[in-house]
Amino acid sequence: MALHEVLEPGVGLDRNPRVRVVDVELVARAWHVLRRTTFDYQGSSGQWERQTRETYDRGNGATVLLYDPDRRTVLLTRQFRYPVYVNGHPDGMFVETAAGLLDEDDPETAVRREAAEETGVEIGPLERVFDLWTSPGSVTERLHFYAAPYSAASRTAAGGGLAEEGEDIEVLELDFDDALERVRSGEIADAKTVLLLQWAALSGPFRAV
Repeated sequence: MALHEVLEPGVGLDRNPRVRVVDVELVARAWHVLRRTTFDYQGSSGQWERQTRETYDRGNGATVLLYDPDRRTVLLTRQFRYPVYVNGHPDGMFVETAAGLLDEDDPETAVRREAAEETGVEIGPLERVFDLWTSPGSVTERLHFYAAPYSAASRTAAGGGLAEEGEDIEVLELDFDDALERVRSGEIADAKTVLLLQWAALSGPFRAV
């Protein structure tokens, strides 16, 4: 594969006849990749207009809601997130479902890996919930959402993340109703976590019969 194809995805993309990619420029390549793309777009009037957009490519990811149906609890994580801290979060200590980038793995393998690293849970049966793009205006990431039961027997390690990757993760076991109340209060403000908790209440393991 040519370097041009590796660094400039979008060139030659033709799934939408109303979009003609003209140029893709590599703006920055550090931890992830920032690109500036110029394309012609045909609006609903039929007229063509040249537009420019920047996209941040960090790869795709996966997340999982771990729940105990018998004790009506969920297993979440809390860790420091600098981006939310710098944008108004009180202390940057963010409560989330276990999650991570796919890297070279398929979504199910990746989410099992992340659950084991972050929470110490070895996942058994795994339910796919949905796939979502959480920030489609600028970020290319597609996030794969899962849910899985856990029990004392499946918590085979302490979790906490990988120290060599700078992770310092606290494992939180919350009553499900308490978790929902923390969404209402704003203590849980992570989009993927809110979505999975609401799914669990509306059509998942804690839905009203």
